Amino acid sequence: MKFRVERDVLADAAAWVARSLPARPPVPVLGGVLVEATSGSEGDRLTVSGFDYETSARVELDATIGDAGRVLVSGRLLADITRALPSKPVDLVVDGARATINCGSSRFSLPTMPVEDYPQLPPMPQHAGTVPGDVLASAVAQVAVAAGRDDTLPMLTGIRLEIEGSRLTLAATDRFRLAVRELDWSPEDAAQSTAVLIPAKTLSDVAKTLSGAGPVQIALSAGDGMLGITGGGRRATTRLLDAEFPRFRQLIPTEHTTAAIVEVGVLVEAIKRVALVTDRVAQVRMEFGEDGLRLAAGGDDVGSAEEELPCELDGAPLTIAFNPSYLLDSLGALHTDKAQLTFTTPNRPALVRPVPAPPAGSDDDGAGAAEPTPGYLHLLMPVRLPG
Repeated sequence: MKFRVERDVLADAAAWVARSLPARPPVPVLGGVLVEATSGSEGDRLTVSGFDYETSARVELDATIGDAGRVLVSGRLLADITRALPSKPVDLVVDGARATINCGSSRFSLPTMPVEDYPQLPPMPQHAGTVPGDVLASAVAQVAVAAGRDDTLPMLTGIRLEIEGSRLTLAATDRFRLAVRELDWSPEDAAQSTAVLIPAKTLSDVAKTLSGAGPVQIALSAGDGMLGITGGGRRATTRLLDAEFPRFRQLIPTEHTTAAIVEVGVLVEAIKRVALVTDRVAQVRMEFGEDGLRLAAGGDDVGSAEEELPCELDGAPLTIAFNPSYLLDSLGALHTDKAQLTFTTPNRPALVRPVPAPPAGSDDDGAGAAEPTPGYLHLLMPVRLPG
């Protein structure tokens, strides 16, 4: 086996595939990546793929193939080596049980693993629909911040994907917050209605890398418990989580007594400053009044901080407290200059929503503007105030 490929192309492919591999594979071959070189009437093609029985990743590359063949090498090592190589063409030659990588004046020799012991990649499930890659990446990032990271609660480590005709709904929660994003897509079957739970980390990694891939195809086989995503010469599959996602819609308040519109950037910077003195309770107090918003944190034992900001208040004054990290996550996921925060009582969930920018040429500053459709909301559970 022998081929030549551009260094950046190979490094990107190896890094993406290696990211999906287990950190501690149960058997050595599951920590490998399979590199296949083919040459035929349709031209030379190089594929880099990985599979650990849970997730798979496969990338097709343009390359100059000298001798076709297959080789299995350590995925982490290949990713580290190709990332460190100089920006020159890479030559890879397999001779017996060694794979040699030459790039400029650099030369590496890697041991190979038995290809015959490597599992076959799963087939792509049935095509379900298409969505722009950048839209999918943005939506997944907005909800993934609320996904749990405790593997003992698998129902909270996933992103729920609901398909209702031309509407996709993504949702994630860790019990302390909930993020929901709706978006339009082009379904293969306009009458399709289903819901699945996808590992949040896997979906986030795949969607992020396909953000510039143009149209992305989503394939789904709920009966077999498999999701597939294809775009830009890359394809990935993952097994679905077999767990019951909470009934999240009943958690979302349908009315409020207080609403405030704030500048996201100004509020984010202020939260970061006052949070420097948060004690072990880790809370930032927000006092909404007619004169604006007052942030406060800390106490006599650890120091205290206060900051006043302008805000547009509609409703009764209110004091409420939040975990500063969760609050920053919610604001950072909005992707707008202004946010609307709505409340009922200091002990009930609050909602954070994006406020869209006014149309070009409009004199409206965006205050009171309606939520975009498709929309995004982030629910936050408050921290109990002392006393």
